[in-house]
Amino acid sequence: MSKTILVVDDSSSFRTVVKLALQKAGYTVIEAGDGKDASAKLNGQKINLIVCDVNMPNMDGLSFLRHVKTQAAYKFTPVIMLTTESQEAKKAEGRAAGARAWITKPFQPSQLVDAVNRLCV
Repeated sequence: MSKTILVVDDSSSFRTVVKLALQKAGYTVIEAGDGKDASAKLNGQKINLIVCDVNMPNMDGLSFLRHVKTQAAYKFTPVIMLTTESQEAKKAEGRAAGARAWITKPFQPSQLVDAVNRLCV
């Protein structure tokens, strides 16, 4: 059975790039446009991993990450932050909130797939 990845980014073209790379690697992908949209998709369905941007409208990635970690069904779901943010302070904030990996845009799709393969259980 294929694993399900939730991709959260406010850029639809960026979500498409990520989705294609993950689907090619055999994953099922659910898309969300921001943290609020993504929160609505945490409805009890099995999500094996979340790939999330930091800077988004309505609910940013770090707020969404903190929200995910309060949900019993998703508290142990690994989260990879995929963002233009590269400051150590942001990365530290992400780690403190529960991010398992931090990939800076622009990125190589193979780099993302490698991280997903490592963390997706």
